[in-house]
Amino acid sequence: MRFSLLGPFEILSDDGRPFALRSPKVRQVLALLLAQPHAVVPVETLISELWGQHPPRSALTTLQTYVYHARKAFGHESIAPDRDLLITSPPGYRMAVHDHEVDSIVFENLINQVRTELRSDNDEAAARHLRQALGMCRGRVLANIEVGEVLSAHVTYLEELRLRATELSIETDIRLGRHRELVPTLRALVKEHQLNEWFHGQLISILSISGRRAEALKAYQDLRRILDDELGLEPSEELQRLQHAVLNMGVDSMRDLMRPYSVHA
Repeated sequence: MRFSLLGPFEILSDDGRPFALRSPKVRQVLALLLAQPHAVVPVETLISELWGQHPPRSALTTLQTYVYHARKAFGHESIAPDRDLLITSPPGYRMAVHDHEVDSIVFENLINQVRTELRSDNDEAAARHLRQALGMCRGRVLANIEVGEVLSAHVTYLEELRLRATELSIETDIRLGRHRELVPTLRALVKEHQLNEWFHGQLISILSISGRRAEALKAYQDLRRILDDELGLEPSEELQRLQHAVLNMGVDSMRDLMRPYSVHA
């Protein structure tokens, strides 16, 4: 059995069968419980997620109905026939799942493992585990759920963690000397995250290191135009120094100037 949050919400049985939950509200309840799988989520928190600051008088009864339908669906589909997955535990509910059954937990554990490997200079293992972690991401977190105020905080956390994993992957490949292989990835990232100066800086640096100085300077001008159009700002001082390095310095000097994020953070 696997619960997937890193993309559209999905449940798969042990034999790989998708388990469809038709009710959006039932999916929303389960997603919030799975975002905190080892904690009891209070009824008040679930009601706040489903209806915000103005729940109906029938909120508690309706929530209990959603829980009933989730349990009934689990039993009918034989997702876990010998286990009670959705547990009533005052003052609320919790999901009785193992870490390896929830993709977001596996993802977070892999990133923590990567940080340990990088501190030990085990770059190859770190790169391998980063590829595994990022391969689990299937799009926007909980893309098929209209999240409320409570669940949105968990979505933001997972999206930020995925962004950090992407940064760590780039840093690790730089440490392994895989500069040219990074160019297509960085071009896609600066298109997707147009205001992220770190991605732009890495693209400029790697293009120049790879002997593509004209493209590096164009990448800087593209960033400058985007920031001016969107925010009326100039690139940061660090990026301006990088441009100067591309224009005037050797490759070694530029490498010293444009230091990647600390991989130990």
